[in-house]
Amino acid sequence: MAERARGLSYEKVLYSLDSGVAHVSLNDPGTRNAISRALAEELIEALGRAGREARSVLLTGEGKGFSSGANLAETEVDLSDPMRDAGAALDQYLHPMVIAVQSLCIPVVTAVQGATAGVGSSLALAGDIIVCGSSAYFLQAFRHVGLVGDGGATWLLARAVGRVRAMELLLLGERLPAEKALEWGLVNRVVPDDELRDTAWAVAKGLAAGPASLGMIKRTAWAANDCSLKHAMAAERDAQRDASRTDDFVEGVSAFLGKRPPEFKGR
Repeated sequence: MAERARGLSYEKVLYSLDSGVAHVSLNDPGTRNAISRALAEELIEALGRAGREARSVLLTGEGKGFSSGANLAETEVDLSDPMRDAGAALDQYLHPMVIAVQSLCIPVVTAVQGATAGVGSSLALAGDIIVCGSSAYFLQAFRHVGLVGDGGATWLLARAVGRVRAMELLLLGERLPAEKALEWGLVNRVVPDDELRDTAWAVAKGLAAGPASLGMIKRTAWAANDCSLKHAMAAERDAQRDASRTDDFVEGVSAFLGKRPPEFKGR
């Protein structure tokens, strides 16, 4: 992996920028990167910055696991209150965090190792390309604490692996190993743990060297998950217009006609 330039300083997130790739890493290994309010808010800020200065994102987790899910130790729910609402944290920072990944204007590669549970699983699955180490597993842990899937888990799982398998994961709450996740079509690649960062970095770097239209491909592909074929085609039509007005389109056609590799600039 290429050496990454030193970037911004955060408490719960690491950030660096190199070769057009913003490497953003969850940095609370003592909790296996449990998602606290501070971590979520820093991640949202870091992703926003990446959207302004990078051409792709590599999202990783420090330590042995990608993320163990929401940090229940800092929950503000009063268990003695019959009108308690465990969904408040979703509105405040957990759902905005997942949306920040899925809606980012540039491609996001998530690199997953070890435990990926609860809303941490949704965070990983919101990436555009998902690369797993052989130790990775996904766990919809909600049933074990008497809650329901959140972070978009129901939507993400049902669209990736179908309703029947999504029901199995959510209702039974069993671990889904990386290899089976690949077999089911939930992730893109599985590699040995010691190759995970290099493999994911190479994918992110390749995306960063691509044309500006990659962000438009991302947007239209996600939108197609939730609309009719007719609406998907309309979205493609608008995106194709925008893509054809970029400098990268001119370069791509010129390179093709000139029988040379294109040199995209991301604009």
